[in-house]
Parts: sequence; structure tokens; C-alpha cells
Amino acid sequence: MFINGCVFLTSDLTMFEKEVLVDPKEYVRIDHKLLRFWVTEIFVSLGLRSEDAEVISDVLVTADLMGISSHGVQRVKRYVDGIKVGAVNPKPEIKVVERGATALVDGDNGLGHPTSVKAMALAIAKAESYGIGISLVRRSHHFGIAGYYALKAVDKGFIGVSMTNSEALVSYVNSLGRFLGTNPLAVAVPTPTPPPILFDAATSIVPVGKVEIYAKLGREIPEGWVIDSEGNYLKGNASEVLKAIKNHRASILPLGGLGEEFGGHKGSGLSLVIDIISGILSGAAWGPHVGYTTVKEANVGHAFIALNIEFFMDKNTFYERISKYIKEIKELKKHPKAYKVWIPGEKSWLTMETRKKLGIPIHKNVLKELIEISKEQHLEIPLSLDL
Repeated sequence: MFINGCVFLTSDLTMFEKEVLVDPKEYVRIDHKLLRFWVTEIFVSLGLRSEDAEVISDVLVTADLMGISSHGVQRVKRYVDGIKVGAVNPKPEIKVVERGATALVDGDNGLGHPTSVKAMALAIAKAESYGIGISLVRRSHHFGIAGYYALKAVDKGFIGVSMTNSEALVSYVNSLGRFLGTNPLAVAVPTPTPPPILFDAATSIVPVGKVEIYAKLGREIPEGWVIDSEGNYLKGNASEVLKAIKNHRASILPLGGLGEEFGGHKGSGLSLVIDIISGILSGAAWGPHVGYTTVKEANVGHAFIALNIEFFMDKNTFYERISKYIKEIKELKKHPKAYKVWIPGEKSWLTMETRKKLGIPIHKNVLKELIEISKEQHLEIPLSLDL
């Protein structure tokens, strides 16, 4: 049922999903553990180390659990294609240079997920000693959802920050063409009881993965997300819009939209700052120089920060203060059209808890891709599907 834009799966309102399934009949619910196993097997069959394959699978399935299907297992084909054409190194030898509270990590052209887990672990270890730890990564590839790595710091009771640049898909404010990446930023904050606070967002109006998933689902793009090379809004058929973006005939708009009236300069400015830290400072590529997974060595740059709360105040004091802050937000007068006032990350956490029980809804078109990849790799399909 729908209540002010919220999707509840049971009449007692205990089951919640933040994603709207336009046609539930087009989805198959799969247990998250089985899905992890399947995706791990795919990457192992392509020559990845089992521990790296498990990390990549966990990042992708976690995205689907949290209702971020744009960055879930629908990304598998992109990574598989990159490995098959030789653009991605399946067995990278990650190199690290450490100085005080900092670490500089060379990903050796591997997929970004294992490198990023290692880099965040380094930042956390630095924060244990110095109160803060910062790791920068170069020569990497796409790393999935930024929030996954920020939450690694929360697991240790720290505040976590993660960010990355990406292939240029977004127009810089008041300009035409693809120049900036979607360059997401995530900040995770521990709380005394779940869920933790998790802000995780692209600095574009939408990530390109959302356009990709709309294309796979046959949905239409609304006006305001994308402009063509002349500056006109594109809308409608998502497959056609995606094709225009990939052929450099269109670009995604920065957060805030077209021009400066609603803050497009803020979105592109924030994207620029993330690119400077993740790309320029790390020694990675930046802006239009960042490559795409299936074409060449992407040289994506990431940045990870961990903050040790106890270097600033007693952790219990912090928890008391953050709990009071959350309570104050929750007690705000609610807009009449809203179901409730949400804390960042709350919807994702509730969605994850629901999908752990009910299974992850995977669209049949995404499942067909996974099945085709599995057949190409001579893998047994781990479940019976009638698509």
C-alpha cells in the first residue's frame, strides 16, 4: 500500500521498501545470501580471487538490499565486460604508501570495491592512532555505493566519509556537454541504536545507474534530469536517453538542475571539490579524463576518511548528543503530504531489514543478464527461474 509516497508491504506497516516496483509481476524475489553466492561465483569464474569476488558481490547485493538497484547486481554485466575486454585487471597487486595519518593506495587497475575496502580499513587504523585517518586511491575503477565504505567506519564506532570521481557524464553549471562525473559523497555516523545516520548521494540530479535501470525496466525519464548537446531537456524513452548520453549527445544535470536558480552551481561546485580530492590530489584522473570500465584503464580516484569520536569527546556523550539531535528532528512539525520525517539512511535500513526477510526483488531483465553471463562462464544457475 502507498501512504504519502511510502511503500508498505503489510497492513500493519512493519514491512517497508523505498523503491516502487512499477509492475511487481516483472520481478523475482531472491534471498540475499543466494544472490551473493551467485554473483561471487560469476566473478571467481572470471579469474578474480575469491576474497575479492566476495567483496564485490557484497557491495552489489548490499545496494539491492538497501533499495539502491541502480548500483546493485544490474552492474554485474558492466564489470564482467570490463574484465573480458582487458580494461580491468582481475588480480591487482595493491600498493600502499603510508605517512602518519594518511595512506596513498594504488589500485593497480582492479575493480574499485576490494581496493576501497582496504583503503577504508587503513583510514580506520590511522584514526585509532591519530584520531583521524585519510586514504586516497588512484588507478581504480567504479566502486559501487559510497555508503558501503562509510559504514565500515561506523562498524568501529567511528564517523566515516567516502567519495569518488567517475566518468564524465554531467554538465558543469551553465555549460553544455559531459565534463564532471556523478561524483558521490557519503557520510555515516554511528548512533546508540540502529539505524546509523547515512547520507549517500551523487552530486548530479541522478546517478547514471538510475537511467540504466529505467532503460532495463522500460520506464520513462522525466523532464529535468538530462539535456542534449543544444541545452534542451530530454525526457521519455529511457533507452533512447541513455543512448544519447553514451554517444555524447546528452548529459546529466548537476544537483540543483539547469543553471543557478535552484542551485545547479552548488551541485557542480561540490562535484568539483570531490574531484579535486579524489582525482587531482590522489594522482588519479579527473573530469573528462576518467575512463569507463569497459573501455580502458579508468584511473578512477577515491577518498576515505575515518574520524575517531573519542579523540574529541567521550563516546557516550556523543551518543547522548546525537540521540537528542535525532529526537529534535523527529519531533518537527510534519508537512501534511509527508508520511513522516526521515533521518538520512533510515529508509535504506528499513528496506534492508524487509528484504532480508522477503528477498530482494530483481527485475527479470537483470536476471536474464545474470543467466546469460552464467551460461557463458559454464556456471550452474543456483535457482530455478521461469522467465
